[in-house]
Amino acid sequence: MPGRVKVLTTNDDNAGGWLNRTVVGAGLTSALGDFNYETCNVILPGFLAVLGIPAVALGAIEGIADGISSFSKLGSGYIADKLGHRKTLVIVGYGLTALMPVLFALSGGWALILCGRIVGWFGKGIRSPLRDAIMAEAITPASKGKAFGFHRAADTAGAVIGPLLGVAALAWAQDFHPKDASAPFRTVFWLALIPGILSVLSFSLLVKDDGSVPNPTLQFWSTLRELPSRFQRYLRAVGIFGIGDFAHTLLILAATQLLTSSMGVTHAAMVAGLLYVWRNAVQTLVSFPIGVLADRFGHRRLLVIGYAIGVSVAALTATAFAIQANNLVLLVCIFTLAGFYVAVQESLEATLTSELVPQTIRATSYGLLASVNGVGDLISSAVVGLVWSAISPVIAFASAAVVMAIGTVTLARLRD
Repeated sequence: MPGRVKVLTTNDDNAGGWLNRTVVGAGLTSALGDFNYETCNVILPGFLAVLGIPAVALGAIEGIADGISSFSKLGSGYIADKLGHRKTLVIVGYGLTALMPVLFALSGGWALILCGRIVGWFGKGIRSPLRDAIMAEAITPASKGKAFGFHRAADTAGAVIGPLLGVAALAWAQDFHPKDASAPFRTVFWLALIPGILSVLSFSLLVKDDGSVPNPTLQFWSTLRELPSRFQRYLRAVGIFGIGDFAHTLLILAATQLLTSSMGVTHAAMVAGLLYVWRNAVQTLVSFPIGVLADRFGHRRLLVIGYAIGVSVAALTATAFAIQANNLVLLVCIFTLAGFYVAVQESLEATLTSELVPQTIRATSYGLLASVNGVGDLISSAVVGLVWSAISPVIAFASAAVVMAIGTVTLARLRD
């Protein structure tokens, strides 16, 4: 019958357990992908400074790219469910992100950097929901927490190793280009292409997607209207929390400002960068144990706890500004909690989605979840930054904590 969708839970190669070929392949691919673009992220502000591009341009570049990424996630999910070409689209997505450092390396101004960011984040938006959908069908419901926790741990390992090696490579490259301040940055961008290419090969060769078949009768708007009501309520909670859930680059700026009085701006910026690496390391270490606990005690229950920890991060940051704390112990605590709650959020939002929607619209649902999160990121970071500049950082982070708390309560009130 035309348009009828075959429902598969696992494929033959993946039926032996949760740590199967697809889960390992997706984890390795994500680690390489994060290595690729996080290496670029950690040195991009310095590259802009060398080129004489003002900080406001970086904010505009990131905002435009994030917006494009958010809506590409929803579109890619729908197209994949309709046409049944999920793996191909994921490979294209990783390929586009791998091209981002090439455009950075060739740039002499903000225009090509903007182009590179748009291409890279468009690719990131295409791949993320489809990869999650493929993983969800490669494992049993009882092992989703472990599988997604393993994936997030592998993903974040790349986000730790990439920035560390990026900074080391930048220091190494400076010895070869003493007269051209931009050349060492360009060298690192070219090196970042290597893990990007490997991420494409990894997904192509290791990941299986036998559960994807076309559904040509699928209609976009009717699909959104017919989403399960419980999933719609869940998205409402995720969206409210996301409106307060600011980008953690603002935490780096907060740490830099708080430590500048005692360390000086350069040393403070270095320490703040290391705190961010520590945040990523914490996320890597706790992602898998969180998944195991979620499989045992319930995914929504642990997600509520994770959201509550997110509230504490915003509240503690507001407190640190209120008392003008330059205490490194307090900042380590804030970044540790930040790594913990992001690990919960990124591991369990996806697993909970797979429980609330049928397989036939799973990629669309993951795309919608990613879009809701992306829009929340845009609003939260813009508002927190604006209130910080116009009023005070105390009000900015305290307001974020209030909004995140409302989202947490909304999620807690959902019935199992």
